[in-house]
Amino acid sequence: MTETAQEKRDEGRRNGLIDQILDRVGVTEAPFFKTPDYMYNISYWLGAMVTGAFIYTVITGLFLLLYYMPANPYAQTQTIINSVPYGSVILFSHLYGAYIMIILAYIHMFRNFYKGAYKKPRELQWVTGVLLLALTMGASFFGYSLVSDVLGINAINIGESLLVGTGFPGATTIANWLFGPGGDAATSSNPLVRSELFDRLLGWHIIMVFLIGALFGVHFLMSERYGMTPSSKEKPKVPAFYTKEEWSKFNEWWPRNVVYMTSIVLMTWGIILFVPDLLANINGLPIVINPYPAPEPGTAAALSTQPYPPWFFLFLYKFVDFELPNGQAMSPAQALSILTIVLLVVILMPFFENSEYMFLKNRKFWTWVMTVAWISLIELSVWGYLAPGVPAPTSQQIEVLGVPAVIVGLIILMTGRSKDTKSLPSLNSKETVPKIGPTSILGTAVVSLLFAGSFGELLMHPVMINLMFTVPLGVLAGFMVFRMARAFIKGKPTMASGTISASELRFRKTIALFALPVILVVTAIQTAIMWRLPSVGPQATYAGMDLGILLFLWGIAVQLYHYIVYVR
Repeated sequence: MTETAQEKRDEGRRNGLIDQILDRVGVTEAPFFKTPDYMYNISYWLGAMVTGAFIYTVITGLFLLLYYMPANPYAQTQTIINSVPYGSVILFSHLYGAYIMIILAYIHMFRNFYKGAYKKPRELQWVTGVLLLALTMGASFFGYSLVSDVLGINAINIGESLLVGTGFPGATTIANWLFGPGGDAATSSNPLVRSELFDRLLGWHIIMVFLIGALFGVHFLMSERYGMTPSSKEKPKVPAFYTKEEWSKFNEWWPRNVVYMTSIVLMTWGIILFVPDLLANINGLPIVINPYPAPEPGTAAALSTQPYPPWFFLFLYKFVDFELPNGQAMSPAQALSILTIVLLVVILMPFFENSEYMFLKNRKFWTWVMTVAWISLIELSVWGYLAPGVPAPTSQQIEVLGVPAVIVGLIILMTGRSKDTKSLPSLNSKETVPKIGPTSILGTAVVSLLFAGSFGELLMHPVMINLMFTVPLGVLAGFMVFRMARAFIKGKPTMASGTISASELRFRKTIALFALPVILVVTAIQTAIMWRLPSVGPQATYAGMDLGILLFLWGIAVQLYHYIVYVR
């Protein structure tokens, strides 16, 4: 009788409302990737951060679409900032959501290269990932121009002139498809002409966002097919993936993966909200990263504004300034041809690079190529900002780009090749514990919160005493965030002699358990403060910063819950 009663109670729990819904949907039976313990590390979840940024920009973009007027885009943008409740928060975070998505996509791509995540059987996953980055930059370009400030219109004019200047058959037709009447229509007194331009830009923006979503679906399905790339300690040779027998022993994707990804997405959204709203309250920012629109085209202020493209195309802006070895300027056709070839090489790289091992030392040439690639992207972007439109002779190109390339090549050549993997310890241990403990997370959160509060107070009351509190708190918060980020990126589970004891693990979980209600109380106070802050105009950005902190803290709370429930 007792066993029968117990069975009934167990059956009742299994037949709860949530369990029934999940059972009907088939969530628990979905063939999604099961995750080993050591993969609960932020470096393995960069794709989730990119996804979170994409979802955020789509949601905020839909809100902005309700207020956007293609016939009068600049004035309507000012209306959104100054008159729509929380309009400045939505607009600025939408802009920086795209920026952060691009940065994360770059980091995700290069990290996957260094980890060998492009190798067999993940070649097509790499191809779709590079295409997604290209589409993201294209969608961001058109969205950047929708504001109709002088930078956006200059970006249209530069893009159109480069495309038409190639002289390729059909280039003018493609330019008309993309830009309609061209950038000059932005200063037209006829609202129908302005509407023709910005309807076209808005249409391409939406089309590219749709293509990103569709291609992401394909990318996601392929990533689930073989799962995240194992550490080279686990799978040092190609093809690197877990067998079904190994896979069956790992953590189910529901609910642990969902819990972990939720924490990452919440923290990503918190950063997307906090950063632009913070920058919006700082004077003297470089115009390419300022959340506010630049001056309107045709005004006196616009005449004195340097015609920069979007910051993520600064490298291209400088590249077209390059001179050939004979001293002649590089033509648009030559520049576009070289960039197309480079893009194709990056896309098809998995089919060229066929080394047997996952280690960087066994693929030196491509390690050099990709390392030089990201270094050159940074150098060209900074160079394009500091010296826009200034011709760059071959000697200067060699000095700026060639010297670092040679240094990187020499460093790579001096490293040996790795073959012996027998001494490498397995990461799939039941004693695996993340290097970042709840005390580090909580301490960083508290100090960051104190800094955010003191910084907000400084903005509201810019007096010396507030500055004296804000500066040291900012230094301490920056140090703690840097330390935690470095441990997340480099962090490896403590193994063997460094294995954490059961008593210490219980102590850490106890701290995390007490930290959860503390965070909930703090976020409740922050929520009460947020509703008292202005909701209209530029001052609404204070509420945006507050909301960013709230989301980040909620993400930390979910991270602590994950630690308490799942870490063994």
